[in-house]
Amino acid sequence: MKNRLVRCLAVLSLAAVATSAGAQAFPAKPIRWLVPYAAGGGSDFLARTVAQTLSTQVGQPVLVDNKPGGNTALAAAETARAPADGYTVLSADNGTLVFNPALYKSLSYSPTKDLAPVTLMGKFPMILVVGANSGITTAKDFIARAKAKPGDVSYASAGAGSPHHLAMELLKVEAGLFMVHVPYRGAAPALADVVGGQLPAMMVDLAAGAGFIKGGKVRALAVANPTRLPQLPDVPTFAELGYKNVEAAALVGVVVPSATPTEVVNTLNRQLVAAIHEPSVNKRMVDFGVEPVGNTPAQYTALLKAETVRWHKLIRDLKITLD
Repeated sequence: MKNRLVRCLAVLSLAAVATSAGAQAFPAKPIRWLVPYAAGGGSDFLARTVAQTLSTQVGQPVLVDNKPGGNTALAAAETARAPADGYTVLSADNGTLVFNPALYKSLSYSPTKDLAPVTLMGKFPMILVVGANSGITTAKDFIARAKAKPGDVSYASAGAGSPHHLAMELLKVEAGLFMVHVPYRGAAPALADVVGGQLPAMMVDLAAGAGFIKGGKVRALAVANPTRLPQLPDVPTFAELGYKNVEAAALVGVVVPSATPTEVVNTLNRQLVAAIHEPSVNKRMVDFGVEPVGNTPAQYTALLKAETVRWHKLIRDLKITLD
């Protein structure tokens, strides 16, 4: 009887060791990384840049899978339904996690109930730009012209409900402007029409607009960031111009299904943060126009809560809806 008890304890001990080893071995197979936009955009660049280094770190393939549609809802819903084991991750921006619940009466996923934050990878600060031939040289000049002719000035955006759209709506509120929104399917076609003079202005992130700004096709007037951007040191912040509340950026992070074990979330967090801070990755992000972050799940969660309060109020006050 005693020998049998000893053998049973030995078996249980070995099983515990095996279970522990299995948990520490994550990831033990390829990771699928969903991107809710088409290939070639800022979110896609960010995911592929970080995923390449992440794959090297963990010794497993990280497969980027572009799933555009539904204003990011298609990929978000697919992630929410995926097994909660850490092998399906999603690039989620503030459209996915903050704006959509306020813009749509019904969604196929719940950002707070179905998805768990892992880390904020980076920020794409918004920049007010005008066409180089518009005759507008400063943000104050642009605001004065818009105030002088309420409703006569239109602005482009990368899409209804995008950070670009809501950043301009925020400026409208803070500066007391009435302008007409003209949404496009992406930043590139919107920028093309600003360059061509069809529309005078838009908010754009540096990743999408850097080539146009450096090429002299559009003029950067102000950045919706707490500090000036190192890539545009001569362009003032809105706070410097007296509009301290005009801060807006596309915030792109990584989330997983909400039931994913904490230890798996923490492992993913450590590996992703290490990849983001790897010098070559960090440089590529900065050169592309991204402000690298890499924070904890708790910090990312707190940021999303604060952003939800701020933007939901704006969306409600302006009665913006996409249904």
